[in-house]
Amino acid sequence: MLQFTTTEQAYPQTREAAARKLDFNEISAPFNPAEAATQSSRCSQCGVPFCQIHCPLANNIPDWLKLAAEGRLQEAYAISSATNSFPEICGRICPQDKLCEGNCVIEKGFGSVTIGAVEKYITETAFAQGWVKPIKITRESGRSIGIIGAGPAGLAAADMLRRQGHALTIYDRYDRSGGLMIYGIPNFKLDKKIVQRREKLLRDGGIKFQLNTQVGITITLDDLRKKHDAVLIATGVYKPRALGISGDTLQNIFPAMDYLTASNRKGLGDKVAAFDSGTLNANAKRVVVIGGGDTAMDCVRTAVRQGAASVTCLYRRDRANMPGSAREVKHAEQEGVVFEWLAAPAQFIGDGAVKSVEVQRMRLSAADEAGRSNVEAIAGDTYGLDADMVIQALGYDADDLPALFNAPELRASKYGTLAIDAQFMTTLPNVYAAGDIVRGASLVVWAIKDGRDAALAIHARLSVEARHVA
Repeated sequence: MLQFTTTEQAYPQTREAAARKLDFNEISAPFNPAEAATQSSRCSQCGVPFCQIHCPLANNIPDWLKLAAEGRLQEAYAISSATNSFPEICGRICPQDKLCEGNCVIEKGFGSVTIGAVEKYITETAFAQGWVKPIKITRESGRSIGIIGAGPAGLAAADMLRRQGHALTIYDRYDRSGGLMIYGIPNFKLDKKIVQRREKLLRDGGIKFQLNTQVGITITLDDLRKKHDAVLIATGVYKPRALGISGDTLQNIFPAMDYLTASNRKGLGDKVAAFDSGTLNANAKRVVVIGGGDTAMDCVRTAVRQGAASVTCLYRRDRANMPGSAREVKHAEQEGVVFEWLAAPAQFIGDGAVKSVEVQRMRLSAADEAGRSNVEAIAGDTYGLDADMVIQALGYDADDLPALFNAPELRASKYGTLAIDAQFMTTLPNVYAAGDIVRGASLVVWAIKDGRDAALAIHARLSVEARHVA
């Protein structure tokens, strides 16, 4: 260990932009054993590991880096998977430059340890060697839990609860499980086979999936409460935020998730009328994406791969204040995306369909309570930007939750998300909630964290009830 003073930081080799923008394959090759060991050996094994502190899952990163450097990969995987239900997914899509790597103590002057790439290498080696096994239960608990939502929070909770011997059924309105990981994140960041491989493990471990089931319509929440000893709501949030500016009802202006879902469904082999007709297809179009998070980056890079004539990203703050991954911005720029910093849409212009965006120049102003710079418009400073297609990646809010589940007893927070107590329980007894439906739109890693924590709370409550019955 401590090789950072003599060994330079290195990431897995990335395919040239000219080649990778022609397909949806993952853009980086995996580390080979020597590369993984060498990069792992750069860890300083510091007494206060900031990488672990800034990981939502509190992964024991220094421990599994040390084991990887020593070639003890099976032990490394055991430690990695002890705190993370899906390390193969987090190793691919976590914004490490904002979390673990961005807080590595050797980053200043030496470059951080390449944590995400090593995590991916460890997990893929574990799968290749057959170390990753389905959940094996020696004794069933006799308790049943229903989970609404087969996204990262729901799947992580199911994984934890099944290991305690509980019977699990996951209900999801879509025809595939995975939620955002299947329909929101493009293949070049997360190949869908990776998600489907994990789903098979969960099924083989005894977890049941009931897809094409919308709670509140196909089945009622009350029905689930009667059927199960506990219910966890982990549906995420999908109501797109709107700009509310002039012209926003013109045709060819779409929410990001509509656009990404169409693209991902097409990649999965589905018939997608809106894509095949050209409506949700960026081919040969001048595309403008509005937003500065990772979803916006997914949109601009997807548009490039669909053969857009041009792709421009508008973000109202500057590069330093962008909420998304800096690594994603770099990859997008390499692939030909143009970024307009300190630029916000003032209105959409067109006759039936959008033809251009009037862009307002912005400038930074005083910082807010969190230390992030606010912005204000520069009076009279606007310009036009031609557009055949506009994608709004402005974030998502929760739908009208009591109405969504036909359960007026459910109380929402002041932010419109589900209100819960310290044990993840909603205002309905034995109905819990976790993930974006509570937190608001956030990262997959936070959804995994919330799902795991909610599972612990549910198991604790069921265990207490079981003792009282006994």
